[in-house]
Amino acid sequence: MKRILVPTDFSEHAEDALKVASQIAKKNNSEIIILHMLELPHQSNDAIMGGISIPESMLFMKKANEMLDEVSSRSYLDGISITEVVKMDKPIHGITQISKDYEVDLIIMGSHGSSGIEELLIGSNTEKVVRNSEIPVLIIKKNISNFNATNIVFASDFSEEAKKPFKKLLNFTNLFESKLHLVTICTPNSFKPTHTSEKAMQDFVSQFNISNYTTQIYNDTNIEKGIINFSNKINADIIGMCTHGRTGFAHFFNGSISEGLVNHAVKPVITLKI
Repeated sequence: MKRILVPTDFSEHAEDALKVASQIAKKNNSEIIILHMLELPHQSNDAIMGGISIPESMLFMKKANEMLDEVSSRSYLDGISITEVVKMDKPIHGITQISKDYEVDLIIMGSHGSSGIEELLIGSNTEKVVRNSEIPVLIIKKNISNFNATNIVFASDFSEEAKKPFKKLLNFTNLFESKLHLVTICTPNSFKPTHTSEKAMQDFVSQFNISNYTTQIYNDTNIEKGIINFSNKINADIIGMCTHGRTGFAHFFNGSISEGLVNHAVKPVITLKI
């Protein structure tokens, strides 16, 4: 893992994400790119800068760079290669472009994690990043002084389309020598016989060279609760889930299920695009 992108709005939650990024970077000798998106207000009809004069825009840029300098001087970042970027753009466009320009391997973002997905680090734009990013996105919900990835849950229907995100997850788990806990959640509305679910998981796993894993079938009232309860039961460090780009989350994680999981799970969540 060469480069980690951490978008920041200079909040406490962004700081939590940066602290986790520092721990991962030190373990893997990675560079951290700290990005602040400067989305200037558009309050007038002035064609230049959307109503913000050039001197004003330069003042915003100067202040943002000063704040980034302060963040980059945190002691927990000592010894890590840091690149600071301030970009004037809409957050989703800016984050996507910077990810491509710097060939980023992982995006880490902070989250309130309890007040709706619109309350994430950069508001509703975070949902768009999670849904559309070709790069894995790790969402951090609280301050983690000792980030651990020993046990990772990957909940899925283990269909053909889950293979692509699973390969990305394996790249992440290999860095930490993690144990994978593959789980199918069985609910009244998505019931499958045990032998059907077991065969689907075994056929899926047989296509990859992995040895440190378990397969589980977990019953619950709905998928979101099942994933959270199973993760708590085994004391997982991270929950892995798939996203399905512009058409919404993968059919296993339809609509409010996926948003609810990202929003309500206290544990870190890593999302991977199909």
